[in-house]
Amino acid sequence: MNGIIEFVPSWEKEVLGFNYGTLWFLFVLLLIIMISRSLVSTIIPKFFKKLIQKSHLVKEILENSGKALGLALGCGISLSIIDDFSASSIVMPEALNSWIPSILQLLLVVTLVISGYRMIGLVNALYASFDKDGELDGTEKTLITAMESILRFIITLFGAIFIADALGFDLNTLIAGLGITGLALALAAKDTISNVFGATVVLLDRPFKVGDWVTIGAVEGEVVEIGLRTTLLRTSMDTVVTMPNANLTNTPVENWGRRRFRRWQPVFKLDINSNPEHVEDFCDGVLSLIENNEHTTKTDASFSKVSTLGPDAIDVGCNIYWDISSGKIEREARNEFLIEVMKLAKNLQLSFHDGRVRHTR
Repeated sequence: MNGIIEFVPSWEKEVLGFNYGTLWFLFVLLLIIMISRSLVSTIIPKFFKKLIQKSHLVKEILENSGKALGLALGCGISLSIIDDFSASSIVMPEALNSWIPSILQLLLVVTLVISGYRMIGLVNALYASFDKDGELDGTEKTLITAMESILRFIITLFGAIFIADALGFDLNTLIAGLGITGLALALAAKDTISNVFGATVVLLDRPFKVGDWVTIGAVEGEVVEIGLRTTLLRTSMDTVVTMPNANLTNTPVENWGRRRFRRWQPVFKLDINSNPEHVEDFCDGVLSLIENNEHTTKTDASFSKVSTLGPDAIDVGCNIYWDISSGKIEREARNEFLIEVMKLAKNLQLSFHDGRVRHTR
């Protein structure tokens, strides 16, 4: 036993400016960093099991970001330990004594920035997991892109500041310089900033989405793209109007795609010489067609009645509410409905008014 104790070198013995105690201390710090890296990269994926099951890419992102985050944790713990032991009998070269804390601080910040950049890739997966229909439309994809851009900007800004602090730059001077530069850039790019702010409002409030038919000011068309600076509308003339997003914050937006129903009030003109009983049967038949149609709603407010009795025609007015979200489906439903009305009129031996024929008295 005494031989073993004699074999262990003295903690105070120095090699290349380090005593043995310092070398063991640095080895323990390195071990802490490696263990932290391994533990965090193993633990983090367990908190996102559902996301990992949906995408192999998410698993890769979590593992890589976990390694960087683990290195950051290990560097933070090591930095804290060095501060606690700064007054102890650790012996090392003077330069390393001041460099090691700075190196650890720099590694801490850099690994946090790397981890943050890698975690940004999870925004898409997280948003998709909370999306009800499981499919991302153009607006949602634009929102995700905007969120990722904002996160990258924040991470880059704060990462640059903390990296500069780790490298020994004067933060007060740096922040003052950034403030002046930022003010100049803000004044020069105020229109762009307004457009980005408008895009943020649109993406968060979601007054419309890609595919909706909207009226914004004097422009009416289908939303085909929502960008960070502009929103593109395709009009009924097939032209594309570029709308600055800054205009969307103070301009009323009429969204036709948000209608709970689509009201239609057709008028059927029957020949003035039609049999009144057949006209009454026609009104009842049209109402029955409305009530039994799978695409109609609010049947209690629907009607089919004689509205006007003119010198040449009998006007039968209808009130119909379509429970349809697509213009194409509505056109098809109208087509089927009108054909059924024609069949009904033919069965009742009714003729529609022809303005070209003048009735003699």
